[in-house]
Amino acid sequence: MTRDRRGTSEESHIDIVPIGWVDALAVSVVAANLQTLIGLNAATLPSHPDPEYAYLPLRSQYAAGAIIKALESIDDGSRFKLGIVKCDLCTPILKFVFGESQLGGKAAVISLHRLMDKDSARTYLRAAKIGLHETGHLLGIGHCRTPDCLMAFVSNIEKLDGLPSRFCTACKYEISRSLKHIFGRD
Repeated sequence: MTRDRRGTSEESHIDIVPIGWVDALAVSVVAANLQTLIGLNAATLPSHPDPEYAYLPLRSQYAAGAIIKALESIDDGSRFKLGIVKCDLCTPILKFVFGESQLGGKAAVISLHRLMDKDSARTYLRAAKIGLHETGHLLGIGHCRTPDCLMAFVSNIEKLDGLPSRFCTACKYEISRSLKHIFGRD
C-alpha cells in the first residue's frame, strides 16, 4: 500500500523519496512492486529538491553516495529510504549506475535517467526491477550468481530487460529471512 507521508507511516516499511522532478507514476510502480514482490509497505514522501550537492562537474553526473548520505539523514519515517532521481548517477569506480545501495544499510537510490524508453511501460518495468534490486541490498542480500534473478549484477540495459521480475528461490528465502529478522514476521 502506498501512503503519502501526510497520512500515516506507522504501517510503512520503506519510504520512497522522489528527489527533484520525478515521474509520479514511476514512483507508484516502484512502490507497488515492493509491496507485491517483497511485501514492504511503502510511504511516498514529498519531493525533495534537486540534489545539486551531489553534482560532479567533471563527470556531468551525480554522486550516488552523496545522495545516499542525504537520505540517511532523514530521521523520521520508516527504517528504509529509497530515493528516486531522474539525473544520471555514478560512483567513484563506475561510469554510471542504475542504482546504488548500502548492503544491509538504510538508504538506496535509483535513477530513471538510463532507464527511459519510448515505451513508458518498459521504463516503469525497468524502474521496478532496479528498485527491487536495490531494496534487496538494503535487506542484506548481495549479488546473486543465478543469471535470471533480480539480484544478479546488471551492467547494461539489455541484461536488465532480459531479467524476469522475480527473485530466485535462494534470494526469496533470504529476503523472507531478513524481513522476519527486521520486522518480526513469520
